[in-house]
Amino acid sequence: VQLVESGGGLVPVGGSLRLSCLASGFPFGGYARAIGWFRQAPGKDREGLACISSRDGRPYYRESAKGRFTISSDNAYKKVDLQMNSLKLEDTAVYFCASDYGDCDAGLGSRAPYWGQGTQVTVSS
Repeated sequence: VQLVESGGGLVPVGGSLRLSCLASGFPFGGYARAIGWFRQAPGKDREGLACISSRDGRPYYRESAKGRFTISSDNAYKKVDLQMNSLKLEDTAVYFCASDYGDCDAGLGSRAPYWGQGTQVTVSS
């Protein structure tokens, strides 16, 4: 299983970025998968942002992501994007995607065995 993030970079306050997570190699194609986006800023704990379930395509958002971030996926749930708008300085972090079989829930960040390497997002003033 491989997850590869891309799309990070340097962006000014108020700008936008679109991150992508390419997922491949899942051996049990018939089972529902949850694919989530997380971030970790220097000196802070990892934070869950959004998740999408292949069971029904429904997106889920943590409070910090509501209104500015949008998670979406292709039909095969092999490419999951995170559109980030109105970026703030506090959005600076390394952004990761992660996945596990099952549904989106608050425990995905703890139980997900599959993680990407992360992509750096830096918001500048």
